[in-house]
Amino acid sequence: MKKNKPKYKQIIDAAVVVIAEHGYHQAQVSKIARQAGVADGTIYLYFKNKEDILISLFEEKMQLFIENIAEFIAGNYSASEKLLLMIQNHFKILANDHNLAIVTQLELRQANKDLRLKINSVLKDYLTLVDKIVREGMETGEFNPALDVRLVRQMVFGTVDETVTTWVMNEEKYDLVSLAAPVHQLIINGCGR
Repeated sequence: MKKNKPKYKQIIDAAVVVIAEHGYHQAQVSKIARQAGVADGTIYLYFKNKEDILISLFEEKMQLFIENIAEFIAGNYSASEKLLLMIQNHFKILANDHNLAIVTQLELRQANKDLRLKINSVLKDYLTLVDKIVREGMETGEFNPALDVRLVRQMVFGTVDETVTTWVMNEEKYDLVSLAAPVHQLIINGCGR
């Protein structure tokens, strides 16, 4: 499988850097190839086009979020603790990778409608984990059992996402991870009984 080949990851990582530096529309495949240290043609052994690179990049990076969160969800934590761990994880991954933060928060937003639909389908697994945490909290009585899970999911993701976007737009001048606890508290207050 292509994803297990070393050059695949090399190209994905190069794409993050090039798209962050030049923007998606100015990130030519040749620039990505140069950053990855491969020939232009090598890119096409792994990806159909630049759009395919962006979608693959998002899939790869979202997998990081999902794997870490799935690990927490399997642990012996309350729903509220799982939600905090999820928010902290989200913030830590992006705080530790400036280029990825720019790509996920700014460049993916500028994509055309077809691309956004593909991005949304990748995001689905992440949002399913949010739903799982919320449902668990409702079942255990930690959260109000009358909550609308979809609305809570939108609130959680929207709050987390906007917090990161604001941090990126403010040129990362403050500690994003330190905002996890206050963001969590805000959400928990909204989910309470």
